[in-house]
Amino acid sequence: MTGPGSAETVSTTPGVPFLPVVEEEEVLSGPLAELFASERRTWGYLPNLARTLGLRPDVYRAWRDLNGAIKAGMPPQRYELATLAAAAELHSSYCSLVHGRILAGLMPEDLVVAVLSDPDELDEADRAIVALARTIVRDAVAVEPADLDRLRACGLSDEEIFDVILAVTVRCFFSKLLDATGTLADAALAAMPPSLRDPLTVGRPIERPVG
Repeated sequence: MTGPGSAETVSTTPGVPFLPVVEEEEVLSGPLAELFASERRTWGYLPNLARTLGLRPDVYRAWRDLNGAIKAGMPPQRYELATLAAAAELHSSYCSLVHGRILAGLMPEDLVVAVLSDPDELDEADRAIVALARTIVRDAVAVEPADLDRLRACGLSDEEIFDVILAVTVRCFFSKLLDATGTLADAALAAMPPSLRDPLTVGRPIERPVG
């Protein structure tokens, strides 16, 4: 796992995905143009993930709907925590950087970094979520009733535990999709504070800014 002072966090060359992607100027109207416009409003630019998913607009829309439904059923901090824990275990820099940055707006930065480096600093419920996320990513067959009982003991209902599992497992799909296609984290993410950016760069480097 990449951390401060280890591997370079920014690619030495601009990101070149392994498959052709859909450029924004190629899409002037229709459902995909609407998806691109929505992403630009959210991010302030068109993220690399959109250009990759543009290869299959129907899957792109389905992904947004599925992930949005999962996210809507959870407290924001819990969703981001489960997502970051899963992304880090998957060695997905893109997802770790994006969701770590969001989580840093919901809890202290040092605790965000602790999700990756020292979960014992977290409270009991957050530790249990991180532990479950890691087990699911490593080997979902290894999940035992006791792992869920630990969350119940922290006050989570069965529905809330199911939401955590949904957030983790859907991240397995998306993080692996991005890395398997060579989709690098957006160059804009390199502007994050190094104290947060470096430990969250857990796999592929960040795309190098063009120009």
